[in-house]
Amino acid sequence: MSDLMRLQRYISQSGRASRREAERMILAGRVAVNGTIVTKMGVRIDPSSDQVSIDRELIRSSPVRWVAFHKPAGVLTTRTDPHGGVTIYDRLPSQLSKLRYVGRLDRDAEGLLLLTNDGQLSNDLAHPKGEVEREYWLQVVGTLELA
Repeated sequence: MSDLMRLQRYISQSGRASRREAERMILAGRVAVNGTIVTKMGVRIDPSSDQVSIDRELIRSSPVRWVAFHKPAGVLTTRTDPHGGVTIYDRLPSQLSKLRYVGRLDRDAEGLLLLTNDGQLSNDLAHPKGEVEREYWLQVVGTLELA
């Protein structure tokens, strides 16, 4: 028997939703464990034997994956672009297409972008309340003047 884990964490690690989104799904009666609808927080499951479904669709927890991606300038940090621009997902191998990016970089920016299937940690890193320090390096063409 493996260690028990909270249901919302299992859903988050599956990549289907953040932990907070999973909590809302549970409270709305959209989540079932072994065929029984769960509407209360605090339920623990055994990931090795319990079956969890959202809206009657069986989900499986995936191993947590993190990928460091160098986003080149001119590439969009988005899943799709209605204007036909090149996105990070156009540059990633297809087996990484379900990973979500953490934060974003503007089209003209280049640098490290993290991608993951760990919804909770992704939200913790991206949300201002997480107080994660970020460091940026800026190269300026021309001269800056103080206003």
